[in-house]
Amino acid sequence: MRRSYLLGAGLAIAVAGMASSAMAQSGEIKIGEINSYSLLPAFTEPYRKGWQLAVEEVNAAGGINGKKLVVISKDDGGKPADATTAANELVSSENVAMLTGTFLSNIGLAVSDFANQKKVFFLAAEPLTDAITWSKGNRYTFRLRPSNYMQAAMLVEEAAKLPAKRWATIAPNYEYGQSAVAVFKKLMSEKRPDIVWVDEQWPPQGKIDAGPVVQAVAAANPEAILNVTFGADLVKLVREGNTRGLFKNRSVVSFLTGEPEYLDPLKDETPEGWIVTGYPWYDIKTPDHDKFLKAYQAKFNDYPRLGSIVGYQTIKAAAAILAKANSTDPEKLIAATEGLSMPSPFGEITFRKIDHQSTLGAYVGKTALKDGKGVMVNSVYRKGTDYLPSDAEVEKLRPKD
Repeated sequence: MRRSYLLGAGLAIAVAGMASSAMAQSGEIKIGEINSYSLLPAFTEPYRKGWQLAVEEVNAAGGINGKKLVVISKDDGGKPADATTAANELVSSENVAMLTGTFLSNIGLAVSDFANQKKVFFLAAEPLTDAITWSKGNRYTFRLRPSNYMQAAMLVEEAAKLPAKRWATIAPNYEYGQSAVAVFKKLMSEKRPDIVWVDEQWPPQGKIDAGPVVQAVAAANPEAILNVTFGADLVKLVREGNTRGLFKNRSVVSFLTGEPEYLDPLKDETPEGWIVTGYPWYDIKTPDHDKFLKAYQAKFNDYPRLGSIVGYQTIKAAAAILAKANSTDPEKLIAATEGLSMPSPFGEITFRKIDHQSTLGAYVGKTALKDGKGVMVNSVYRKGTDYLPSDAEVEKLRPKD
């Protein structure tokens, strides 16, 4: 009986091994995805729809070298510690080939640090802090979205033309807001040495008390304002600013405000003439975007937000990386990604070897009111390649691997 048991056990192990081998050869490739779904649904729900569409398209086209692409998604709740826990579970329990996603910059940095320590490939989708590819960059982390530096450089190009000399800033008091203000001030002061920075307001992210913020900025009497708030904070700031006349006869430059997820909730309260980065999906007439727009609207019966583009392109990029590497080995994934070019709804993009930043660009335009809702007008696409520092500058900013 003992001999029979051992034979049976041995057969079971052999069968399990064969099944595992078969799965590895012809089964599926799993990607781990982490984002702040419960905290920021205005962005992350369209983002989820975007990556779901991408997964569907990848698998309909034959998957990753014949293997089905599967995304396992987790909610970090807007907490870096929860994001790190999710990353650990995805790697150790789910055996994912790579990590993707994250929204908030502090969370992106936490997952990037985890990826570096555990030697896991990480494709950061949304976090915008410059640190993720420069001061705290590492060989295992790549980033899709145009960084704070890139978007600031695009906005400064327009802002420097304004006659305003006295500037105030309003930004959420965490990594993203601090990074955005620092780089905008640096680039703006380089172009316009005559600028004077007269006030800074740092409300807590998601908890702005707009009345005192507006009052303090008004008291400083700036000629122009840089805004970095978004989401519910932006709505509160605009409402209070409109009520108190803060924006009257003042120029405003605003990160992200032209993205539909942030512009749409303002409705008829949308202030006109703000210089913004965003996503005027209704005005983009290119074959790449038309194809994406038709597929998205057919699947979801809804218009895309910027989050939709980010989610879609994150998974499209991950699939292209895995297909080129033809492996899930992190070192081979890194080698495949450095210098890799691919299509996107905004045109071709490349992941730079020197800092692992993609060259995805952004649209720059002005806010306007149309039929009782906010829109972007006079928008122009700015290619990411045109708004990045030289290789020599990047080498000073980024630690050696």
